[in-house]
Amino acid sequence: MLKDLFPKKKRYATITPHPSSRDKVPEGLMNKCKRCGEILLSKELEKHLKTCPHCAYHFTMTAEERIQVTLDEGSFQAFNDRIRTENPLEFPGYLEKLEKVQESTGMKEGVLTGSGTIAGYPVVVAVMDANFIMGSMGSVVGEKLTRAVEQAMELNCPMIIFSVSGGARMQEGVFSLMQMAKVSAALARLAEKRLLYISVLTNPTTGGVTASFAMQGDLNLSEPGAIIGFAGRRVIEPMIRQKLPDEFQTAEFVLEHGMLDQVVHRKDLKPLLATVLSLHAQGGSL
Repeated sequence: MLKDLFPKKKRYATITPHPSSRDKVPEGLMNKCKRCGEILLSKELEKHLKTCPHCAYHFTMTAEERIQVTLDEGSFQAFNDRIRTENPLEFPGYLEKLEKVQESTGMKEGVLTGSGTIAGYPVVVAVMDANFIMGSMGSVVGEKLTRAVEQAMELNCPMIIFSVSGGARMQEGVFSLMQMAKVSAALARLAEKRLLYISVLTNPTTGGVTASFAMQGDLNLSEPGAIIGFAGRRVIEPMIRQKLPDEFQTAEFVLEHGMLDQVVHRKDLKPLLATVLSLHAQGGSL
């Protein structure tokens, strides 16, 4: 018969994975590079200071991670960690939002401040954290930054600020915007004492932070590819009715236009800071 000319293909049983066998890869074991798409083991990523070994893309770091890779081991001493944010404008849901972020990040506010050493040289550092409401600058962030600068003056040592921010924290309105002037005034007093201020801009540094203390360093450094600017592309292009370059507001673009001193790979940052601190300690010029 005709059907005998076309024998049935042998059927193979379909194997359905047991639910418990799915997703065996533990969460956080691997990461995908946002630039080149390479899959990276988390341990390998940590080994390269959270930078992609293929394309040098710089992943976001928490404030604690940045302190660990920048300061001498065991030297960091946090201060002003008990200041609490209020809700001066009684913005709906603001305090509840803060509680959730505090729980998820383990931080009390968007900046970590303290003293420590780099290659044995004493410094005061302030490190903003993008995971805390995008590093937005509220009144407590401004207060902690100001006190950190004042502490640098007290200890007679250099000040280093690592910036990452989406700008002012609008839930606090004018109280947030006032922090720009307050921190800038403290840095002016630091300059009067001829103490070194190094500003390190990371991705992204925008809004009022860029318009104030982030660009006021004696030395302004940035990580590769960091977005640096005040208003964003979507705001600027309609206003000027022009298409902006693809590389607009990248660290390399900002460097080319004279607003940065150097773009530094993360692995090279601590050695560079050590060299600068050494020159400053010896009374050399930068």
